[in-house]
Amino acid sequence: MPADPTTGAEPIDLVLLDVGGPIYDDAAYRDALLRATRELAAEEGDEVSETEFLRLYDERRQAQGGSLRTAMAQRFLTVQDRQRLSDLAERYWEYPPEALYDDVLPALRLVGERYRIAVVANQRSVVVDALRRDGVAEHIDVWAISETVGAEKPDPRIFQHALDEAGVPASRAVHVGNRLDTDVRGAQRMGLRTVWVLRGEAPPAPTPEQLAEPDIAVHSLAELPGALEKLAS
Repeated sequence: MPADPTTGAEPIDLVLLDVGGPIYDDAAYRDALLRATRELAAEEGDEVSETEFLRLYDERRQAQGGSLRTAMAQRFLTVQDRQRLSDLAERYWEYPPEALYDDVLPALRLVGERYRIAVVANQRSVVVDALRRDGVAEHIDVWAISETVGAEKPDPRIFQHALDEAGVPASRAVHVGNRLDTDVRGAQRMGLRTVWVLRGEAPPAPTPEQLAEPDIAVHSLAELPGALEKLAS
């Protein structure tokens, strides 16, 4: 299908979808990171206040830049502990069934009627097991999981992997994620249109400047089918 001559917008063939935030509640990772931070701090006889941890967590969410793991290591541990913290947090990072947002499956059914869907996520490969368990995987046509691909967003290679697997150019794809740094900016550098989901690790109070970065911002996946229609019109 050619671009609409009245708007110049190319049609959408592929929707790339992040996991943490759009599909599952990011509290699962936040809690895993808190547990790991406390455990490593305890080895040195230190305690980590949940209030202080959450304050820093929200600061990093608001900034939309830089690694949460690095920030936690610098504040509560040492820079040298960053990799240990990352590895330990990943061991504790699992999505229980109740972490699945209620709007996900209804949205995927609607989206899947018109577009192919790819998962593009900075995750361990075991996340696919959770997605199968919760009925998400049956709606996914293409997989780009960072542990399998060998690259993490915003690295262009993980976006390109999904595009290549689908046989779709960036100009006919949209990426849906909840972070500006890894999702929106990474996808835009590849020439994809973007939908920013304002939950999870999105900022607690998005600024006008932040809201201007994606093509469209939504608060839930219930709004996604309508957002995709706007982007293609």
